[in-house]
Amino acid sequence: MKTTKKDIIKSLAINNDDVGSAEVQIGLLSKKIEKLAEHFKKFKKDKHSSVGLSKSVNKRKKLLSYLKKRNPASYEKVIQKLNLRK
Repeated sequence: MKTTKKDIIKSLAINNDDVGSAEVQIGLLSKKIEKLAEHFKKFKKDKHSSVGLSKSVNKRKKLLSYLKKRNPASYEKVIQKLNLRK
């Protein structure tokens, strides 16, 4: 089953109106990174999109470090839900 943006927002949102918290942003960036990784399996020489991928990865990394400092419990929840680290 394909996860949509709405599904990600619902699963990681802090409250019903939440669409921009760090948790939701991390989830949306993870979906974008997965999509770009699939793209690179077909188009290995696409250098323009690789810049976007590296920007997305760096932004997610910054958001994860922010969340780890501010709310460690939420950080652990996000890591487990998105299956980011082992």
